[in-house]
Amino acid sequence: MTANAVTIAAASYTVRRGDTLRAIGEMSGAGSEAIALENDLVPPYTLVPGQRLRIPAGLYHRVAAGETGIGIANAYGADWGEIVTINALTEPYILRVGQRLRLPVNARPLTPGQVDIAARAAAFTLDIDDIATGSQPALAADKAPAAAAAAPRGPVTAAIATPSRFSGRFVWPLPGKVIAKFGPLAPGKVNDGINIAASAGTPIHATADGVVSYAGDQIAVYGGLILIDHGGGWVSAYGHAQQIDVRRGQAVRAGDVIGLAGASGQVQIPQLHFQLRKNRIPIDPLKQLPAR
Repeated sequence: MTANAVTIAAASYTVRRGDTLRAIGEMSGAGSEAIALENDLVPPYTLVPGQRLRIPAGLYHRVAAGETGIGIANAYGADWGEIVTINALTEPYILRVGQRLRLPVNARPLTPGQVDIAARAAAFTLDIDDIATGSQPALAADKAPAAAAAAPRGPVTAAIATPSRFSGRFVWPLPGKVIAKFGPLAPGKVNDGINIAASAGTPIHATADGVVSYAGDQIAVYGGLILIDHGGGWVSAYGHAQQIDVRRGQAVRAGDVIGLAGASGQVQIPQLHFQLRKNRIPIDPLKQLPAR
């Protein structure tokens, strides 16, 4: 991707007859989303001639086709979660081609010779929230996200539609003893899920109906990792898999086998790290799973 960000100075604009918020965003370079946030505008963004709008200062990146949020963050050495916050991005976190993202004040585009590319890439870390909110490729304004498929024939590179609703119940992803519970583990360390003991090769099951939003190993600590979007703000995560049997964009049903447990990532014994998140907030899975 191209780091195309430009710096926009703070300014004001007086609305004229026929103006639209999108047109003002294009003209100013700040983007309609940032202007709406700055001026507390809400849909349908009706403007009145003579109305004065504040144009917020900042560094703005123009989103290109296929770019992902975490890809943009990496290009500027910025924290994707901070970009989500300052742009008030919400589910399903799909960027639009031409959208201008306001970047953190410490964002710096990578230029040839400025820093060592490999060192910068190694220093760029991701967590599950980053993957869940920032891995969807940008879409054209007139395009809809692709529907999930039961068995995609190849890699899915388009943005995927989130389920319309949550089915309402979770099942255990595999049998086994809980060896680490949700919450504080040690000073400065918190477990955002639970860890379940499992023999290597034990099938991992989808905890509820949903769509696979990620399947890969970009987060070293978790090794093989699968994320499933269940709709209604619910996302489940399955880490340390030795084998992944689903693709991004694949529709799954509760109980479907999605991979095999293992000891990938930063663990010594085979196990499953399992998380449930609601609107990006980690939730104790033991309060959502059926008693056993």
